[in-house]
Amino acid sequence: MTLVRNISILALLAFLWQAGPACGERVPPAPLRLTLEQAIRRGIDTNLALITAVTRVAEAEGSHERQLAKYLPHARLEPSFTYQSINIRALGINFAGSPSIVGPFTTWDFRAYADQSIIDLQAYHQIKASGKDKQARVQDFRDVRNQVIREVAGQYLQVQSLLAQAEAAQSRVATSETLEKLARDQHDVGVATGVDVLRAQVQLANDRQSLMVAQNAVKQSVMMLARTIGLSPGTPLVLAEPLAYKALEAPQIEEAVTDALKQRADYRSLSLQHDSLEEQLKASRARYYPKLTLSANYGGNGPTLGDLQQTGLVKVDLQFTIFDLDREGERKELQSRLQRVEAQIADERRGIEQDVRGALLNLESSGDQVKVAQEGLTLAERELTMAEDRFRHGVADNIEVVNAQDALARAQQNRILALTGYADAKIALARALGDTEMTYRSFLGIQ
Repeated sequence: MTLVRNISILALLAFLWQAGPACGERVPPAPLRLTLEQAIRRGIDTNLALITAVTRVAEAEGSHERQLAKYLPHARLEPSFTYQSINIRALGINFAGSPSIVGPFTTWDFRAYADQSIIDLQAYHQIKASGKDKQARVQDFRDVRNQVIREVAGQYLQVQSLLAQAEAAQSRVATSETLEKLARDQHDVGVATGVDVLRAQVQLANDRQSLMVAQNAVKQSVMMLARTIGLSPGTPLVLAEPLAYKALEAPQIEEAVTDALKQRADYRSLSLQHDSLEEQLKASRARYYPKLTLSANYGGNGPTLGDLQQTGLVKVDLQFTIFDLDREGERKELQSRLQRVEAQIADERRGIEQDVRGALLNLESSGDQVKVAQEGLTLAERELTMAEDRFRHGVADNIEVVNAQDALARAQQNRILALTGYADAKIALARALGDTEMTYRSFLGIQ
């Protein structure tokens, strides 16, 4: 039994040793199936510019809280112990027979202090300015978010387009292989010449090379998309949504421009920055207005802890600024910034109108191109079928076949480019209108 058991163990070890390399082979991960919605969500969660925009919103919130704190009560506790001697003659006290040094003596003091601004227009306008600035940072965040959606959707569309081109190239290779075999068969029965066979082989080689170029372009585009949405560039991806035509009824230009001016986050951010600067100018002018402050303290003091006497103070301060040359420099600085923002707002308004009009023009043109390209593809497919029949029956050589194959390749490329342009125009229109996150789904037909 021992011998049998030892032989069995040796046999098992030998099997494991032989199977070890096969078992140790790394199984490639399954491709990640990715919809456009999933790609955009991943891009939003991992984009660096968006993360930076979030921190700027938090920073603006902190600045607003600091400004608000200037108009809120300030309170503090100050327990203290003093051990000192005083030269009373240095204070102007000089009586006959009195010593010049008094002390040493001790003083204990426990006191609470509180201050409250009652009237401070400068602080009030600074609070309003910081609030507008915080709202502007929120709009900047929305704008960056819309940019990320536009970027991810554009890259997803690019992969869709390249995949369609690769599929078309694969179809052309299959057709060329069939036609190359037909040429050899026709040559064997004496219907075709050696030139016909060679011509078909050249066409097949060209189509295979085009396929390899298209497949490499797909891999490069997938790698870029994976990087953009926060995945490892080597992550295998499979797009769940192929390139397809989905018609969109375009809005009226004037209505679209008006809506864009209301919704575009970049335009609203500039408007809020303008409002913030106006509040800062008001705060600068308020530096010469009177300020009214209430101060109070209450506590106990005495020479020993057992002899503390309660004391307190209530004080109202009215402060006037008589001369402050810094205010003039601040005013010039703020007015210059205000003029700059006003010029940016005017330019942004024209840019938004240009974006909307351009997107609508592209949408209309690319929609027409899709229809024409589809008609051209149908005609090219018929042409190839007819040329193949003529060659098969010995009516003509395969020059017509090769020419028809080239025409079909151009028609396929034209259709893919038209579909890509139409989808991109819809994404661009969603971005131009401003509410990208809410409109891109309906524009692209996403449920």
